[in-house]
Amino acid sequence: MTRRLTVVGASLAGLRAVESAREHGFDGEIVLIGDEMHAPYDRPTLSKAFLTSGEDPVEYRSLAQIREDLGVRLLLGRRATGLDAGESVVRTDQGDVGYDTLIVATGASPRRLPFGHDLAGVHTLRTRADADLLRSALVPGSRLVVIGGGFIGSELASSARERAVDVTIVEGAPVPLVRAVGAELGRVFSDLHARNGVPLLCDAAVAGVRGVAGRVCAVDLADGRSLPADVVVVGIGAVPATDWLKGSGIALAPDGGVLCDERLATSLPDVYAAGDVVSWPNALLAGGVTPTTRLENWTSASDQGRRAAVNALFPEDAEPFVTVPYFWSDWYGSRIQFVGTADAEEVSFVFGDHDSDRFAALFRSGDRLVGAATLNEPRKVMKYRRHIALGGSWIDALALISDPAVSSSPAS
Repeated sequence: MTRRLTVVGASLAGLRAVESAREHGFDGEIVLIGDEMHAPYDRPTLSKAFLTSGEDPVEYRSLAQIREDLGVRLLLGRRATGLDAGESVVRTDQGDVGYDTLIVATGASPRRLPFGHDLAGVHTLRTRADADLLRSALVPGSRLVVIGGGFIGSELASSARERAVDVTIVEGAPVPLVRAVGAELGRVFSDLHARNGVPLLCDAAVAGVRGVAGRVCAVDLADGRSLPADVVVVGIGAVPATDWLKGSGIALAPDGGVLCDERLATSLPDVYAAGDVVSWPNALLAGGVTPTTRLENWTSASDQGRRAAVNALFPEDAEPFVTVPYFWSDWYGSRIQFVGTADAEEVSFVFGDHDSDRFAALFRSGDRLVGAATLNEPRKVMKYRRHIALGGSWIDALALISDPAVSSSPAS
């Protein structure tokens, strides 16, 4: 019987796990361990409103609410360093914490370049402390080089332009965002940079980051070009925060994520996981078999946290976690939304087209709708998410749009 639920990671997923445990009647002890001193907060705003207006990120609940309303013992400012499943103990830099049931929700950490990260002015963005430093550095007229043309890099570029910063984006791939939205939509969304006066250098390898007197001064490219820089942000993706689990015996996926079954249970007894750290078989899109998938988005983290707690504490109510992935991103006053998968045979613009300020594009595989992307059409995308979840047909998906014009092309 579970007397103590311990959650490692004071993240969105970790907080939702705690909330779900209480909502479903768990009356035992709950311990929440976090390596920051803040209450769980809304990370997506760090690359947007926090940089442009200084608006503090929203805390999902205050520390007092977590302690008093949810009855949680908070251990903040503690870093998990190991897991001893035999002893049912989490090792931290400030002592051991026991558990009867454990939920791992430590998220992901930004990738770093093999050089330059020790120079002043070179940043990554994951925490509020990271955002504080970056906001101070982005002064009007400064020169920013963003390495990585994905969603975080693009949001940063947009925010920096709003602060009158001179921005250049360097992207190693021929087309950004291919894994997320496919090649065609990757090209379409990336055109937003040119429309807003931000150079995007694709197929450009970074050879080095140079500094003078310990401060960054330039980014050197493999083709011989050199980009002057007062500030550099490295936005080349994230890796699951699982170093602390090495030696624990827990099974990890090839990308380092915690390998879970369809119910979010790990290979260790009484240990579950949720959020960006999880690699699991999403039956809704992957047929419930390998390959597993790992999602780094707000919606999945929130939903996984809730489901992991129920599955861990109330086995009689356990269910597989299935989801239609959904994410959004704000660039230059436009909102990009995507649901499902870009692994498709055809892309069709059912509203607007490549050059429009508003559009909806659908992704077909066989006779099914498997994905949808929209630009500045917030009401349409959730209809497609529901349609995908229900296994709806391609023909019926086309009928969801009143505009009869459909422009189609093979998915690249």
